[in-house]
Amino acid sequence: MCSATGKMRVLPVADHVMSSELASQKKLQKRLQRLAGEAVTDFKMIEEGDKVMVCLSGGKDSYAMLDMLLHLQKVAPIQFSLVAVNMDQKQPGFPEHVLPAYLESVGVEYHIIEKDTYSVVKEKIPEGKTTCSLCSRLRRGTLYTYADEIGATKMALGHHRDDILETFFLNMFFGGTLKAMPPKLLSDDGRNVVIRPLAYCKESDIAEYARIQGFPIIPCNLCGSQENLQRQVVKGMLQEWEQKTPGRLDIMFRSLQNVAPSQLADRQLFDFASLTVDTQAQPRYLDVMSL
Repeated sequence: MCSATGKMRVLPVADHVMSSELASQKKLQKRLQRLAGEAVTDFKMIEEGDKVMVCLSGGKDSYAMLDMLLHLQKVAPIQFSLVAVNMDQKQPGFPEHVLPAYLESVGVEYHIIEKDTYSVVKEKIPEGKTTCSLCSRLRRGTLYTYADEIGATKMALGHHRDDILETFFLNMFFGGTLKAMPPKLLSDDGRNVVIRPLAYCKESDIAEYARIQGFPIIPCNLCGSQENLQRQVVKGMLQEWEQKTPGRLDIMFRSLQNVAPSQLADRQLFDFASLTVDTQAQPRYLDVMSL
């Protein structure tokens, strides 16, 4: 760096390190903003006049999603509104003040739904069994209904690329189906459109961004400690693959966007029964006897 006298001024090592870290952090933020913007555009997640209900759990993913949507709201060529919604499931020790304080600090309209699904889950699920499935269904049903009540046209969930891949393998290994989490989904009754703006974003990037931003993370005391979950096993498998072959998860995610139904075996998806030889097709060889 040159001073006013034209002589080279050498920055202290600490300044060099700080400058490099800031550049890296800015690059990470820009990458997440770009990927979220691409996902929203590719799947037409948000349209003019939409009221987007941003579902916040207090975890790193939902904080990052809100941050990305706030940025998009500023730069997008369309107008849409955001309303944050958190469901207080009455888990023991849940810090009720954290989310309201944060949302007020960033100036976002918000609602807190209080519903004791914690007791229902503890009553229905035997000790030691996984609670995520029932907990998720109860939470999703409540949020769907609340979206109707406040007139939300879209429901934004914080699932990212790794969530989508994990769900794909969970369904394949344990459910016998090839399906994952679509970036955009119409609910079964047709009344809600669910969007996942972080569908293109890596979990590792989100985790680092959450650390940098200092989001006030609220852990899940109900199921967050269940390390034996099938999802944890699949997550470990994918992380091991990525470590051995960097970039493999990117390739795997691209495969979800490049499906060839005729190369699978789903008779409902492709009409295998009607496949017959095309008698009008050009022969692959010439009959030498006719020459």
